[in-house]
Amino acid sequence: MRFETSQHMRLGQQMKLAPRVIQSMEILQMPLTELEERIEQELASNPTLEIAEIAPDPEARTRHDEPGGEENTDDFRRLEDFEAANPDAAENTNQSAGLIDGRDRFDDYQPRASSRLDGERDGKMDAMAAAPARQASLGEQLRGQWGLVDVDESLRRPGEMIISFLDDDGYLRTSLDEVVERSPPGPNGERPGRETMERALTAVQLFLEPAGIAARDARECLLLQLDALEDRHEWDTEEDRVHTLRIARLLVADHLDDLMQNRLPKIAEQEGITLEEIKAGLELLRRLSLAPARRLVSEAAEIIIPDAIVEYDEEHDRYIAYLNDSRMPNLQINREYAEMIRDRDVPKKDRDFLKTNIGNAQWLIEAVEQRRRTLQRVLNVVVDAQREFFDYGPQAIKPLPMTLVAEQLGIHVATVSRAVADKHLLTPRGVVPLRRFFTGGTETATGEEISWDAIKAALQDVIDQEDKSNPLSDDALADKLKERGIEIARRTVAKYRGQLGIQSARLRKQF
Repeated sequence: MRFETSQHMRLGQQMKLAPRVIQSMEILQMPLTELEERIEQELASNPTLEIAEIAPDPEARTRHDEPGGEENTDDFRRLEDFEAANPDAAENTNQSAGLIDGRDRFDDYQPRASSRLDGERDGKMDAMAAAPARQASLGEQLRGQWGLVDVDESLRRPGEMIISFLDDDGYLRTSLDEVVERSPPGPNGERPGRETMERALTAVQLFLEPAGIAARDARECLLLQLDALEDRHEWDTEEDRVHTLRIARLLVADHLDDLMQNRLPKIAEQEGITLEEIKAGLELLRRLSLAPARRLVSEAAEIIIPDAIVEYDEEHDRYIAYLNDSRMPNLQINREYAEMIRDRDVPKKDRDFLKTNIGNAQWLIEAVEQRRRTLQRVLNVVVDAQREFFDYGPQAIKPLPMTLVAEQLGIHVATVSRAVADKHLLTPRGVVPLRRFFTGGTETATGEEISWDAIKAALQDVIDQEDKSNPLSDDALADKLKERGIEIARRTVAKYRGQLGIQSARLRKQF
């Protein structure tokens, strides 16, 4: 085998994104919370970047609803050219290291005016002060309860093992044989037997709160809660208590599948009871929970901080949108460090270090400002195009393709997509994802354009108004929408109904 080396010359063109453009893309796509974290990280790691304390600008909000400047920067033009030629690669470009010259650029990055008022309290500090302490986990709470239960000591460790195998909703989905097998040996070197583990499970189910903990399936979970209701629920008479509990146990023990399929007449016929008796049992079951452990550990609700706010301007009879940037710090480059990079008395290594950090700071400041301008321009188009949504609600939302907005603003559609990604608006109709306003649609019988979201809202309205004792089938729903000028196929109705989480007609029927 022989190895040879040779040289070849090849002529070609290749387009690469500069790190500065990549950072602009990333900053543009970030929602407000992520952008704040990104800025905090840069402030902590970059000594040349600082927060400027400036006087508030009373006209800051007024200017927010004015159209921004044209997006004619070289950065975005290179980005759009690259995305047009490489639509797949543009989404997966990795950021690489880079350096730009920091001299004579300090004056370009003086802080812009903020809408933050003098003496205003720091919202972040208030939020941190009001944040609750860490909540104890489900296992910690149940083990704490188990430690206070008066049980035989031979059941203490098996009970702890059972608690360790519970799922987040409180169910024991691991078989007792496996729990026994995986239990560590006791002081005498022996594992608890199956009988001991069953006794421990009974004790855990009996003594731990809330009722239903350590159930092995939904049926057992509901039965355990019904047992606990006997001494706690208020009944009009003892006869009512006994009868209603008997019906509820009957429904859970023998007819749970029929209940799930809403086959109430079948249950009444088989058991020789009335629909009214079944409804009384169902009313009792609705007070129970199929995930009792959720009462102990509540999932923290996602906090959405809107990136922009839409308000009605009564004076000019219009809606205006402005960025929710009062939380954003005003960034600038430290003047002393900017002057040091031109001072030849400063060692070259230090000047190079400062030049790199000043370049990074310039990139961030410019990218944040570019994000602000682009997002404001997109918001202005949305507010103008979706006036009827803000006036009348979701049923009035109009189709608004991103390509149309991109053409109107003279930017690439990928730039619009990044600008609206993960952003939310605080509107007179509540907090709404910005992307919701960008949707396709169809034409009504009168030739009016209507969005898919508006069709879903109309479908929801039709179902809300139907006779629950005789709910509409998908074909009937399609006919009702047609009467409103919306003509869609039955399978489309079924698809939208599923997306809205609405059950079929048979399951919606109320007896």
